[in-house]
Amino acid sequence: MIVSLLYQVTRKLLSVTAVLLRRHTSRDAELLVLRHENAVLRRQLKGPVRYEPADRFWFAALSALIPRRRWREVFPGTPGTMLAWHRRFIAAKWDYTERRDRTGRPPTRAALKKLILQLARENARWGHRRIQGELARLGHRIAASTVWEILNAAGIDPAPRRSGPTWREFLTAQVEGIIAADFLHVDTVLGRRLYALAFLEHGTRRLHITGVTAHPTRQWAVQQARNLAADLGIRFESLRFLLSPLSVDKSCHQGVHPPPHRGSRTATISGPGLGSWSRRR
Repeated sequence: MIVSLLYQVTRKLLSVTAVLLRRHTSRDAELLVLRHENAVLRRQLKGPVRYEPADRFWFAALSALIPRRRWREVFPGTPGTMLAWHRRFIAAKWDYTERRDRTGRPPTRAALKKLILQLARENARWGHRRIQGELARLGHRIAASTVWEILNAAGIDPAPRRSGPTWREFLTAQVEGIIAADFLHVDTVLGRRLYALAFLEHGTRRLHITGVTAHPTRQWAVQQARNLAADLGIRFESLRFLLSPLSVDKSCHQGVHPPPHRGSRTATISGPGLGSWSRRR
């Protein structure tokens, strides 16, 4: 910062001299540049010319007194180099690197990673939040997201199932007993948004649009599920799993999930939305 202020003061003083001696300013500045360049070359005759920060400082300050079209003839560097030196000295005023504390989250210790993996393997029903809570009780401060990243990098699946059939294997085995439910929305010409509750039978790919409304509520969704159960009749007994999105947009759907029909053995499982199901064959 001090160097930047000194650089700006030097430019101001040189500009004052240019006002007082306007006729000979350009010629005198060229002579000063050439003299200083000769001094630099004499100092480094045995090797390639290397400009020190003080040399760049002097050249950049004198560049304000010489027309830019003559920079290539006068200065040892290209006009782009001179502008880069000028910007570097000006930018030093806003450089607060020395005042800045070390930023960023420190890396997780190897011993703590080993402990996280040990807890996950010895407790198959513990998820990343449970593991993070146990570590907090032991005095280890670590975010739940960090625990999840460590488990995911190690190839450990989320609790409670870390072994057994995969999601694809489950869908293939239970294809005839799965029905997916989700909300679809469409905007009218007047800008009004309507929501439709849709059910998709995974085995037959048959789509059921049970109702359309502008304000879906839980009671409305329950009634639509009952109407669908009545329409399916005996086929409803073969449906064992109801898949609904993992997260619902509460601003649009008001947290509505169609529950299983009362008295049925259908279990609700969080899964992908209806859009991903409609694209599968």
